[in-house]
Amino acid sequence: MSAPEITTVAADRCDIGESPVWDERTGLLYWVDITPGTIHRIDPATGARQRWEFGEPVGALGLCRSEKLVVALKSTVILFDPRDGSRQLLAAVTHKKPEMRLNDGKVGPDGAFWVGSMDASGEANPAGVLYRVAADGGVSVITEGFRISNGLAWDGAGTRMYHSDSRGIWVDIYDFDPVSGAASNRRRWLELDELTGRPDGGACDIDGNYWSGGASASRLNCFSPEGKLLRWVTLPNLRPTMPCFGGPDLTTLYVPSLSTGVPAEDLAKWPLCGAMVSFASGTRGVPVGRFAD
Repeated sequence: MSAPEITTVAADRCDIGESPVWDERTGLLYWVDITPGTIHRIDPATGARQRWEFGEPVGALGLCRSEKLVVALKSTVILFDPRDGSRQLLAAVTHKKPEMRLNDGKVGPDGAFWVGSMDASGEANPAGVLYRVAADGGVSVITEGFRISNGLAWDGAGTRMYHSDSRGIWVDIYDFDPVSGAASNRRRWLELDELTGRPDGGACDIDGNYWSGGASASRLNCFSPEGKLLRWVTLPNLRPTMPCFGGPDLTTLYVPSLSTGVPAEDLAKWPLCGAMVSFASGTRGVPVGRFAD
């Protein structure tokens, strides 16, 4: 398959651009820049932008059934209304170490917010936890022992959950009940390497494939349900993170990236490092869930 045409969506350089989410109701794309603690929004049709600051790391966000967003901050999960800027505490977690923060998160088919944590000290200790945050603010610990909890995604039926440790370097799958939110029968699905790409954020398409940001390999990988590498797309933003499907028909893949820790000489060679890019995927994405607020 020929290489797709890559479009620059937002050229500004994020420290850690992450958690892109397409809002099909409004045709707007959201994402976060983790370390400065900002949420960004763009209308890809017009280029109109908006930005909100939170004064602490923002790990991830998801859409709500209302017009609000569910947002993971350093150690709390809040409901944020982009219409008036209001913020409401929903839940809090107690990290095992002071340097830890919440990281990759996504709303599941069960209407809960799934979010993991990581050690942000640079040591990447296996202290990360995967949580499920319910609409009433109840927090459940699903499993523990991750260096960087990442890669959450669900297949179209909502019965298979993907979860990675991008410093592991692996991807696990779980059997998932989209009604109760029960995740069971965890098993190792992929063992990866730096050349293929550390498994950062993930997204599923309607064909059952799993798209994984290969941050260390400057590419986006597409794996079949059986774990076979079907294709990859080399990207100009050097350190791609979480992909998401968007556009009116969910056929466009949006991919932000990070620039933190990249040497100055590489930043000079890769002017889109930290930027958001997009391309036509050739398939359709699975619609993301909405938080049951």
